[in-house]
Amino acid sequence: MNAIQAAARFGIIREAEGPAVHDNLEEIWDALETVRPEEILGQWRGFAFDTGHRVHALLDGARWYGKRFDALDDVKPMVCRGEDGELFSDVAAGRGEASLWNIEFRGQVTASMVYDGQAVIDHFKRVDDRTLMGVMNGKARWVLDRGRHFWFGLERD
Repeated sequence: MNAIQAAARFGIIREAEGPAVHDNLEEIWDALETVRPEEILGQWRGFAFDTGHRVHALLDGARWYGKRFDALDDVKPMVCRGEDGELFSDVAAGRGEASLWNIEFRGQVTASMVYDGQAVIDHFKRVDDRTLMGVMNGKARWVLDRGRHFWFGLERD
């Protein structure tokens, strides 16, 4: 599969009703192009792939909106919507904020967000000019659910 085919499959899975298959997401990830941290600066609206991972429900409960990359060392990983409808950086839910680095995941170096207060790293790859695919990685007890990673996407605001 090439990057164009992977982007098309990404769109199909995103629009599909019901749960996403974890193995399909891994295959798509492997075919997408890497991205550099400075290319993803700005605010992004997030969405989760329903693979049954426990983080999906946690994000829904936090009213997660997305992520904001203000600078390489100034990242808001948990931008949430408050009761009043306003967006805010939920530093309690994210256990602090984060920074952007180039880190290897699944054999490729790509833009990755390192949380300040927890053993979690989100890796990103380019789907298209306005969309990123993300995967949560880190210490197994923090990120794996039944041995599986949490997969999500971001769309540029």
